[in-house]
Amino acid sequence: MFNKNFLGNTRAHARRIRKEHQAAVLEFGMLRRGHIMRHCQIIKPSYGVITNIGTAHIGNVGGTKQGIALAKSELIRHMQPNGKVFLNMDCAYSRMLCKQPYTGKFSGAFITVGLQQEADYRATNFCQTEEGISFSCELKGEEHSFFIPVLGEHNIYNALFAIAVADSLGLKPAVIQEGLRCFRPQKKRLTHYRTVRNVHILDDSYSSNPNAAKAAIDALCQVARGTKVAVLASMLEMGNYEQKGHEDVGRYLSQKQVDYVYTLGKSARYIARGAIQAGFPPERVVHCISKRQLHRMLMKRLKPNTYFLVKGSRKLRMGETVLFLYREATKSIAKQAL
Repeated sequence: MFNKNFLGNTRAHARRIRKEHQAAVLEFGMLRRGHIMRHCQIIKPSYGVITNIGTAHIGNVGGTKQGIALAKSELIRHMQPNGKVFLNMDCAYSRMLCKQPYTGKFSGAFITVGLQQEADYRATNFCQTEEGISFSCELKGEEHSFFIPVLGEHNIYNALFAIAVADSLGLKPAVIQEGLRCFRPQKKRLTHYRTVRNVHILDDSYSSNPNAAKAAIDALCQVARGTKVAVLASMLEMGNYEQKGHEDVGRYLSQKQVDYVYTLGKSARYIARGAIQAGFPPERVVHCISKRQLHRMLMKRLKPNTYFLVKGSRKLRMGETVLFLYREATKSIAKQAL
């Protein structure tokens, strides 16, 4: 399934919105500068959420996070000027968005969320299990507990934004709690597959960028109770940030308790290089030039109590590797049981 966040989708949404609708929750896709401004010209939001200033599509905006910030801040400058903007206080570039030149003529309110920094909506007491994440958040001076059935600490930020918007709209805490508890994530976004005898596959193959790859690695380390294997393919649309971004992911791996790293694709060789240069044992890093080679090498790791993370840009179709691992894990373990 593809995101329905392109300009054509926004035009279609505009035709579907009627007077009886109380709210519409839409994602405005940003591939390059000017896109969010054009979305706002079709549907001008009253509330705007900017989850973070990351590295997705960074190659299309000059290869810098400042370029991403300028592109995303089009939402602030072109939404309803007296509306509300929700920002992530733990993201340094997001904190800049409440100042010029990012705000333009916006005169509304800025509302913040966070885990580390002080914020209007701050998560505490968070705990990750294989079933999901629990955490606490204070609403109007009273602490409430929340649970989201997804993996990855980064999803707490997404939940906080949902809480902040819902609370601002006047929804009761019990309604917000139930909504988050009933949330079901899209497939290929840290979807957790289990086979018999404890072989696990975390399928995060929908897309990839350096920030998302690090978040997925964190999720692997938080959930795994056995051997941890990271299978990482190239990240596209990186422009002149390509080598640095991939090497940065490799260096990040060296700081984590990951046991094996497998990389696939021309750019992904920089992940392998970054990991080894930062001290990751080279005998535990394997770079592959084809999916066939990757699958052959992964056969060595198909053992009980192993957790695989599979991630890469959509064009590399890493879902094929997820399917391969699931099928082979089932067959391999069935043979061991005979």
